[in-house]
Amino acid sequence: MTATARPTDVSDLRETVNSFLRLLAAGDADGVAALFSEQIDWYVPGDSRLPWTGPRTRREEVSAYFRTMWPVFVEGASESRIDEILVDGHEAALFGRFTHTVKSTGRSFTTPVAFRLTVRDGRIERLHLFEDTLAVARAMPLAAG
Repeated sequence: MTATARPTDVSDLRETVNSFLRLLAAGDADGVAALFSEQIDWYVPGDSRLPWTGPRTRREEVSAYFRTMWPVFVEGASESRIDEILVDGHEAALFGRFTHTVKSTGRSFTTPVAFRLTVRDGRIERLHLFEDTLAVARAMPLAAG
């Protein structure tokens, strides 16, 4: 995250975003992680009992995030849809919807999602994900807290 990074070309930004989405859809946690800078600003707010919420600051934490979250959901029963991608400078905003079914409870949930991605020199420096984590928490077998 240097102040001297070259400007991100819009086509480079779009290609990084498209690679991110393609690797997510393929379930390639290591491939997704490879798109990130060494030091990152990653934040997924939400119920702290969900082990994938909270901040992350290093690339190696990215694949662990997905390896923690993905096994919680019924494989093949999820749907992720991105409806809109907006780009400006180094920033991309993605808007869509996730639907998942939790293995341990059989409960499904659907949440609108918004991503904020910052890309410099072809690497993702920032990912902030906003979703309805109350809907997620209600589908999970969480202890009262």
